[in-house]
Amino acid sequence: RNIWAFHKYVSTPEEAAAAAVKAGCDLFSANIAGGDYPRRDFEDLGKMLAQGLLTEQQIDGALKYTLAARFRLGLFDPPALVPWSQITMAENDTPAHQALALKVAEESIVLMKNKGLLPLDRSKIKRIAVIGPNADAVRMLYGNYNGTASEPVTILDGIKALAGDSIKVTYNPGCPLAIKDDNSNVPAPEMTAEAVAAAKAADVVIYVGGIDSTLETEEHTSDYQGFLGGDRTRIELPPPQEDLLRKLYATGKPIVYVNCSGSAMAVPWEAKHLPAIVQAWYPGEQGGKAVAEVLFGEVNPAARLPITFYSSTADLYDFTDYSMSNRTYRYYNGKPLFAFGHGLSYTKFKYSSATLSSKDIGAGDAIHISFTVRNVGDRDGDEVPQVYFRRLHSALPHPNLALCGFTRIHLEKGESLPITLDIPASQFRYWDVSREQYVVEPGKYQLLIGAASDDIRLKLRLKITGAPSYSAQ
Repeated sequence: RNIWAFHKYVSTPEEAAAAAVKAGCDLFSANIAGGDYPRRDFEDLGKMLAQGLLTEQQIDGALKYTLAARFRLGLFDPPALVPWSQITMAENDTPAHQALALKVAEESIVLMKNKGLLPLDRSKIKRIAVIGPNADAVRMLYGNYNGTASEPVTILDGIKALAGDSIKVTYNPGCPLAIKDDNSNVPAPEMTAEAVAAAKAADVVIYVGGIDSTLETEEHTSDYQGFLGGDRTRIELPPPQEDLLRKLYATGKPIVYVNCSGSAMAVPWEAKHLPAIVQAWYPGEQGGKAVAEVLFGEVNPAARLPITFYSSTADLYDFTDYSMSNRTYRYYNGKPLFAFGHGLSYTKFKYSSATLSSKDIGAGDAIHISFTVRNVGDRDGDEVPQVYFRRLHSALPHPNLALCGFTRIHLEKGESLPITLDIPASQFRYWDVSREQYVVEPGKYQLLIGAASDDIRLKLRLKITGAPSYSAQ
């Protein structure tokens, strides 16, 4: 329906279904079509065939792929011969599954900023004020299209569990995630006052805010300011939260800001004034425990940002402008709030001794890049070395830099580890619009090794020789 009714790519349902089949969409989920649209897309294949919109071979291809998947799943075999049918409910929601959920959450949390406040020192803390609308929110733990956890752990739950009996933990939501269009949920002065009073009485404040998947979602009816149909009309932290954070900051108490979101947030005031910021995303059923482990130092964070965090909505081009100019870390010419690949640790790492297996390679070859990483801090931890490239002296438009390789390693304090990454020259390709092919352009390149796209530690030169290399999409 989107193809013809909203995107206007074609003008009829039959043309839309034909275009979908040709693009590789072999299955139509008729039960979710919804609305008043007749659910006949793939039921009219005969009509599409008669009109010449599809060929018999294209229909046969779609059928082949859907049947092949069903055969592989054993849907045409007796249950006794299908291993999947032997799986019982006893093998669902097991301790091993919970352990995996915890591990994924632990390895996904990004330490964005830390001016010595984290990890929290239990010996120096008697009272923690947990404040914010996401602190005790189970809904925040999940993204869209999610199941329901049997034993979800909110961030408040996790903090209470790890704080121990010697630390008093108080909780106050402080404000809503966002204000409704009709202003019906504007926080009462008493609500704000209670949160500020809790902060004043605490040794440290942990503010858990951001947004959740009821605000950023797919085709959702939203009546909140800053959100429209599941989309975000602005990337800044919603005003009630920033207002509250400014009041909490005025108390003079140290604040850890835990941001929860599935996408980038513009939080320039928080980045300037607050001593510690943690990006928790939507961390899943064990997310609250994982966040608490990072806050108290039981887990040394090492995740990296897979997107750019900009300073404001003004940094973004209009949504309907499909140009890549000044978009993403590859083409952005400004200074991001937090760069692609950014992520801190409770220890420090030093990079050295970068070499290439060859300074000249063909467009169909690969390069072996080697360097050494040493943990020079006082804690064991993981590091994520990243390799970027940029094309030098080309008449064609190329990214400012682009990721072409990375790995995640664990180093005990004082340990050094030699790293070798194999990077095929095809990683340096670009899309040739005229030929509709990927092309590896011969010429000079620079390889940049570092801890983030804006934290480059080592640089090397590489030359790709020979004629341009072409490959189909």
